[in-house]
Amino acid sequence: MTTLEVEDLVKKYRLRNGFRSETLRAVDRVSFTLDPGRTVALVGQSGSGKSTIAKLLMQLERPTSGRILLDGRPVERRGAGLARCRRTVQMVFQDPFASLNPFHTVEHHLERPLRLHHRGLTDAEIHRRVLGLLERVRLTPAETIARRRPHELSGGQRQRVAIARALAPEPGILVADEPVSMLDVSIRLGVLNLLAGLQREERLGVLYITHDLATARHFSDEILVMYRGQVVERGPADEVILYPRHEYTKTLAEAAPNPERRISQQRG
Repeated sequence: MTTLEVEDLVKKYRLRNGFRSETLRAVDRVSFTLDPGRTVALVGQSGSGKSTIAKLLMQLERPTSGRILLDGRPVERRGAGLARCRRTVQMVFQDPFASLNPFHTVEHHLERPLRLHHRGLTDAEIHRRVLGLLERVRLTPAETIARRRPHELSGGQRQRVAIARALAPEPGILVADEPVSMLDVSIRLGVLNLLAGLQREERLGVLYITHDLATARHFSDEILVMYRGQVVERGPADEVILYPRHEYTKTLAEAAPNPERRISQQRG
């Protein structure tokens, strides 16, 4: 079990416009804590800084300032410290087809992180773990799924394979960057329920990045609303959705589907 802490995180980009250069603050003094067994949602429209935070957490970008800590220890950018971060914090990407190599089988995709992070396992042990990972994400029969390639699976099945791959190193934190936005509406709920079940059963910390306040309300404990790189509102999920204070949050809440509001309007 792992606690992730983000303290005053800042990321600036230098942009050139002809002979002039400008500074874009993509992330501006963002702080939050993600405890084991909890889900924190980062909510905002495109360009708000959500995905930049994901890249910073995954050490794909270097922060301009601020700190990222795992269990109270600052994340190092090289050596054993970086390897520990890469093992402890895993990401589920938005597009499952783009994140899986179409030339390799599902078993190959799951074998690679197992061989990398669990050295010393025999081929038989790796095969058993591959089947176990597929069963954990409700892909059965596991033996059949393991032999298939990504194009032989549905979008929802591919995203479940991506989740299984993220689980292979036995992380404490999952960063889910718009994990259902590329999926058909009919299968989104199943993938979100899977993530919620893993979070509860395995005490994972989940950072759920989305533009959808409706799913953020039902699948997170705390919501952080981002606007132009800053957190403009935060709090328990129901409180942020039902009693928004910031004008931007109110706009997002009004745009989100709300069956209760629709029923009350019809009665009125």
